[in-house]
Amino acid sequence: MTDPRFRVHPSPIGDILIVATSSGIVQLHPFEGPLGAELERIALELRRAPEPDDTAGGDIDRQLEEYFAGERREFDVTVDWSGVRGFTRAALEAVREIPYAETASYGEVAVAAGSPRAARAVGTACATTPFSIIVPVHRVVRSDGSLGEYGGRSDVKRFLLELERDAIEH
Repeated sequence: MTDPRFRVHPSPIGDILIVATSSGIVQLHPFEGPLGAELERIALELRRAPEPDDTAGGDIDRQLEEYFAGERREFDVTVDWSGVRGFTRAALEAVREIPYAETASYGEVAVAAGSPRAARAVGTACATTPFSIIVPVHRVVRSDGSLGEYGGRSDVKRFLLELERDAIEH
């Protein structure tokens, strides 16, 4: 892994932190609070501090803008899965298969990931994912169809689902 690089991309759901290495994007998620605290957390995970770089993650900024404009349904980026292992990775890869503007329950994702009784573990995988939006954990809902959590920001989850549904309708 080369030294991690980062940049911040503004979006309708707040600032999105993008961290990448030569192997791909290692973190992409909206964040609240001071950037320095978020970078410290990531430095601990990666065992090295990311450096600022306006080109980190390639053209992901353009792809995010297209997504938020309702023009992009899939992301064409290289994701570096090296920090995600075991069932968490299986669950997140299953989440990537949920079609745009559709949802799946935690239990359905558990089945797709090969562990039908692991719905709670799917919830943990979604809550701790380093990849938000490009791995659409916002499309995972409770078995009764209610939204559930999204990093403590169910308003963001609702916004993303409505954005996708509106894009399909227009």
